[in-house]
Formats: sequence, C-alpha cells, structure tokens
Amino acid sequence: MTVTLEPLVLSSAAQDLLFRDARTANAFSDEPVSEAQLEAIYELTKYGPTLMNSQPLRVVFVRSDEAKDRLLPLMSEGNRAKTESAPVTAILAYDVDFHEQLPVVFPHLPSAKDMFAAEDRRHAVARDNAFLQAGYFIIGVRAAGLAAGPMGGFDIDGVNAEFFPEGRTKAVIVVNLGHPGENPWFGRSPRLPYEDVVTVL
Repeated sequence: MTVTLEPLVLSSAAQDLLFRDARTANAFSDEPVSEAQLEAIYELTKYGPTLMNSQPLRVVFVRSDEAKDRLLPLMSEGNRAKTESAPVTAILAYDVDFHEQLPVVFPHLPSAKDMFAAEDRRHAVARDNAFLQAGYFIIGVRAAGLAAGPMGGFDIDGVNAEFFPEGRTKAVIVVNLGHPGENPWFGRSPRLPYEDVVTVL
C-alpha cells in the first residue's frame, strides 16, 4: 500500500486561517480585542527567527481614546478612517540599542554585543529584523482569529517624536487589528505563480 504524504503538515483549515482566507482589513467592527489576545500574539511572534536572536522589535498597542487621538493626525488621510475604526493599532518599531540584550538572548557568544558597537550598523540590522518580525506579528494576529491591516502610510518622524521621544526606538510599520467590520476588504488581488518566482538550482 502506497501512502501519499501531503506536502504541508499544517492542516488545511490552519493554512486557510493564516494565509489563503486571511485578508488585509480596511474596516473593523467594535468587537473588542482582549489583553490576553494581545499577549498571545506577542508570545507567538517572539519565536520567529532573527539575526543572532536579536529580537529588535518593540510594540506599542494603541487602544485608548487618548492614545488614538495622538496617533490619528499622524496617519495618512487614506489610513485615518480605518485606524479610527480598529479597536487596537500596533506601532511596530525597533530598538536601536537591541545589542544590549545580546548577552541575555545570545549567551553562547559573549562577544556578540561588541559586534554592534557602530550605531549605523545597528540601525540597519534592527530595521531589517524588525520588518521580519512584523511578518511574524501579522501571522500571530491571524492565529488569534483577528484581521490585520498593515500600513506604511504615516508620518514616521511624527510617530517617533510622539511615541518614542527618547530617540532610541524607531517606528517601521503600523498595523490595525481587530474583527473585520462592514465591507472590510477589496477583492483578492492576483498572486504570482510558482514558476514565475522560483528558480531551483
């Protein structure tokens, strides 16, 4: 008897939840997002790999009316209404001084911290890896049964000044999250096929 193994071990339902049926939401209902869900999203996100386990991502969850009032004027006009409708908006940022944590998170290489003495190098490494972690974060949002709406349209200097005035944390992307509202997304845009993207050598 020949047993045919599926190429993916994740169930089809889980694949749909995380990828095929998941969409970028542009409108949200007023159903709340719990503190437990926010913590669970981070608890998944933190396990995604980063360079030398550096984990430069820092997250500010904007949920109070007062905090939303500070954020909304800094969003581009096209992103303001959707951000206002979201029960929570995450500002994803990187810590310029992530290397200070390397003795804790990468203990088997005691000299790791010294490799990032140059601040310009730290900016580049932290930004790249925070974007990588942002991808994990979006999957974490979907795993919580929520919709994510990542956005790059915002006043990044304004957000940094308003939410990170110490200057050592820098925003990279803003993500709305919550339950989809009325007419929450556009039609599914085409995806490129395997043969147009992948080269096997």
